[in-house]
Amino acid sequence: MSTDRAYDMSSRAEAAQATRRRIIDAAGPMLLREGYHAMSISSLAAAAGVSAQTVYNAIGGKAAVVKAVYDVTLVGDDEPIPMPERPEFKAMSAAPDRDSFLRAYAALCATIYERTGPLLGVLLAQGAGNDVGLQDFVATIEQERRTGNTNVLAALERVHGLPPELDRTRFIDIVWTATAPETYDRFVRRCGWTHAMYAAWLAEALVGSFQSASATTTAHATVTTATPATKE
Repeated sequence: MSTDRAYDMSSRAEAAQATRRRIIDAAGPMLLREGYHAMSISSLAAAAGVSAQTVYNAIGGKAAVVKAVYDVTLVGDDEPIPMPERPEFKAMSAAPDRDSFLRAYAALCATIYERTGPLLGVLLAQGAGNDVGLQDFVATIEQERRTGNTNVLAALERVHGLPPELDRTRFIDIVWTATAPETYDRFVRRCGWTHAMYAAWLAEALVGSFQSASATTTAHATVTTATPATKE
């Protein structure tokens, strides 16, 4: 490949990325202002200064645009870097013990919902209705959250180990529920809690749930493995 051709391809890729980001930057405020159902590809294209076909080519349909806005809002950029490889996720591994690790994870979750809360509040409040694209979006982010919870538990095990009898699926169920965006919305928007209050509650909830699950499984293991007394 010639140097000129490589430069041309690089320039095109940068231009495509810039167009994609311009569309996302226009879509975010529009979604917050008008909601999912009111936003159209044509109105988004006009706001971004591109054609409707460019929106489809750069990102896709309306549901794909929403997912792109969500992903950028979630991490703060449009780089294709998985969450487990990002500095804020890796920083949890530096925690000195399990409780500190879980508190660090709670802080990360709180930061994520501080970023995404307004967007998810608008999307979830309106409901998916009969829109298959929005239904798929909700299902996708819920599965991504559970995958993230599972990755966190795996990271905790690598760094600090886990009680051998811990019911991992049950604990992930608890974490998945405690870290749901609806919970953040109820506390912060509907109950008037501050972000710091939510972050503190989530930290205590995760630590307490882990300690309770560990104590329960340890006690259960002790009872079930004890040798029965022999009747005389």
